[in-house]
Amino acid sequence: QVQLVDSGGGLVQAGGSLRLSCAASGRTLSTYAVGWFRQGPGKEREFVAAINWYDGSTYADSVKGRFMISSDNTWNTVYLQMNSLKPEETAVYSCAADRRSRRSRSWEEYDAWGQGTQVTVSS
Repeated sequence: QVQLVDSGGGLVQAGGSLRLSCAASGRTLSTYAVGWFRQGPGKEREFVAAINWYDGSTYADSVKGRFMISSDNTWNTVYLQMNSLKPEETAVYSCAADRRSRRSRSWEEYDAWGQGTQVTVSS
């Protein structure tokens, strides 16, 4: 089973940028789909973006054009570059891996999770 460690969160002003990382141990992520989800205070967990080797990336409509999901050449780390951040995007961001590589927007489809990293966007 792959193990994930996500990092890169922090405090940023509205309009700023952050890059989150999701590092895998145990095996490469090249045969998985990797998704990023977020959960803000008092909100449901929501899909942000996902990627796999075969189909590429997919995004929630709310982040299209501002966020980019990518991997390094070895598929050991997946990144989420977040630009033009908004205060309402304050949340705990978590990466997850699906061994069936489906790029699902449903968090229940994912098998392994990182511990989460806090992103706070100040107005």
